[in-house]
Amino acid sequence: MINKVDARGLSCPQPVVLTRNKMKELGRGTFEVIVDTGTSRDNISRLAEHEGWKIECKEEGDEFILTLKK
Repeated sequence: MINKVDARGLSCPQPVVLTRNKMKELGRGTFEVIVDTGTSRDNISRLAEHEGWKIECKEEGDEFILTLKK
């Protein structure tokens, strides 16, 4: 089962903080972050790349599903 962070409806920086906490908790592996704004998607993408995580993004309706892997 894949770990998930549901950050829908949250304003920045909350989605980034939740994502950073999950990165620290896991250290490595795979998890998904669900957000509903382009700003959150972009900020999390920058964080992931800066921390050495690979990121894939899928847009589904009004939501973005970010898959982070390390």
